[in-house]
Amino acid sequence: MSEKLLFELSSPGREAFSLPASDVPLRPIEELIPEEYRRAEAPALPELSEVDIARHFVRLSILNHHVDKGFYPLGSCTMKYNPKVNETLSRLPGFANLHPHQPESSFQGALKLMYELGEYLKEIAGMDQITLQPAAGAHGELTGLLMINAYHRNKKRPRSKIIIPDSAHGTNPASVITAGFSTVQVRSNSKGLVDVEELKRELNEDVAALMLTNPNTLGLFESQILEISKLVHDTGALLYMDGANLNAMMGITRPGDMGFDVVHFNLHKTFSTPHGGGGPGSGPVGVKDSLAPFLPIPMVAKRTGGKGGEEYGWEWERPLSIGRMHGFFGNFGVMVKAYAYIRQNGPKGLREVSENAIINANYLKENLKSYYDLPYDEVCQHEFVLSGEKQLKQKGVKTLDIAKRLLDFGLHAPTVYFPLIVHEALMIEPTETESKESLDEFMQAMIQIAKEVEENPEIVKSAPQNTPVTRLDEGKAARDLNVRWKG
Repeated sequence: MSEKLLFELSSPGREAFSLPASDVPLRPIEELIPEEYRRAEAPALPELSEVDIARHFVRLSILNHHVDKGFYPLGSCTMKYNPKVNETLSRLPGFANLHPHQPESSFQGALKLMYELGEYLKEIAGMDQITLQPAAGAHGELTGLLMINAYHRNKKRPRSKIIIPDSAHGTNPASVITAGFSTVQVRSNSKGLVDVEELKRELNEDVAALMLTNPNTLGLFESQILEISKLVHDTGALLYMDGANLNAMMGITRPGDMGFDVVHFNLHKTFSTPHGGGGPGSGPVGVKDSLAPFLPIPMVAKRTGGKGGEEYGWEWERPLSIGRMHGFFGNFGVMVKAYAYIRQNGPKGLREVSENAIINANYLKENLKSYYDLPYDEVCQHEFVLSGEKQLKQKGVKTLDIAKRLLDFGLHAPTVYFPLIVHEALMIEPTETESKESLDEFMQAMIQIAKEVEENPEIVKSAPQNTPVTRLDEGKAARDLNVRWKG
């Protein structure tokens, strides 16, 4: 990579700022910081001008791949383009400068936004009550599972097991264990759906819930969901939906209508927040009335004001609540973006989002299945899973090689090696925001790579060749991480 480090760009005496002389009385540092915490010498920081710093980071940003720069088909993560107006709205001073310890009367607009966002999410998912506290999807999972635990304990019949399918997101079993349950896995059938007969064998009075993603991680709708719901509820268990794939469902069907008792939302996937790099996120949890008493405190409440008008505030009196799940009240900036996204699209627009995501995924699937294995050749929802098994068996080219080769085309790779039930998996989610032209670009790159595997497999095995950094020794990087500057 030609871009130098800041230390290499450094030149003695250069500064990025110039401050006037201080008019505040100075005190020796010895009076402020004990000797054991003081440096013996100044830190060896790079010395640069403002323009050097600005250009360095702009050049690095151009090297990075991001959704504003190119296609990002990261399956199960819904990395779609998000309207920039929502970013502007979230930075309005009345929102961005709030403090959680302010009196309720001073941020009525923010409380109203949170309340109305909750009402919209309840309608979209068919739920009765909601909390906006959880900070992301896995945090929402934990919140929902803790409420399920509290529900069964309140009925004086604590249960210890959660059933999850073998195609589940990795956070599902992790959340199950964190919430104090043990996991029971059920297999997928030949169509990639929950094996109902095996589910029947695993259901008993020690099962607290079935935790299901719908559409599942293969991008397939669980067509037997009503039968599954009845089986689960007949044993006294509950039905939890991982809402990571809600982008395929909005305005078409609702989890609550399928029998789900709990669902978490990923606002940062489905409802407009640039997602990745560790955050920010938001994972609200909607529940049916049977679980409402256990929702985290505080809740946003609407009440009648002194002159008959509306006012909003925190509701703390919930004796069966599982308690707080967040230091304060949730990631509010993400909520603003989600609220704006829902209001801009409306019911008709949200349905079109899902319909376009489904159309885009099926378009790619149908055009690529003759070049790669397609283990489950069904009409998909928002995503689908190919396999590089054929390329591996015939030419020794792994799915990882195919993903690396895509980088040479200026395209981000899809999710690879997940779900685990598909060997050499390539999990592709085009989202609704991609045009036919961008889908065709991706499709042609995938076809060309398949042909390269046949004609010149070494070019794929050694990819990428055209990126700032070529093929890394990932095993060594994981075992021997060293990011120290050795100037």
